[in-house]
Amino acid sequence: MKRLISRAAMGLAVTALTVGGLATTAQAAPAAVANQGDPTLTDVYIWATDVNLRQQPTTDSPRLAVRSQWSADALCQKQGQTVSDPAVGTNNWWTAVMEFSGSDLAWVNNLYIRGGQKIAGVPDC
Repeated sequence: MKRLISRAAMGLAVTALTVGGLATTAQAAPAAVANQGDPTLTDVYIWATDVNLRQQPTTDSPRLAVRSQWSADALCQKQGQTVSDPAVGTNNWWTAVMEFSGSDLAWVNNLYIRGGQKIAGVPDC
């Protein structure tokens, strides 16, 4: 009986930590669950640090967020303003991403998304 109570208590403790950990993770970094978003969308990975997410596919557009090494759901991609980064190269393709299914759209230049100039599997807008 003592062993059964001990196992039950341990199970409750693990469940509480898991649920608490998920809540904390969701608040601190909602993008960590992006790959569990809409299965009809393509998962992409922003490999760089301090990448600006924009309202439109141009650097003149308002910055909505800054993300580092982050996974997201990609809706589509299109050509926009050319971005040049001496360390990475030049690209005028931008991808519309969401942190999780149903969230607001933001645009990221493809220079900072794993996959090349134009991301395979992400349709054109």
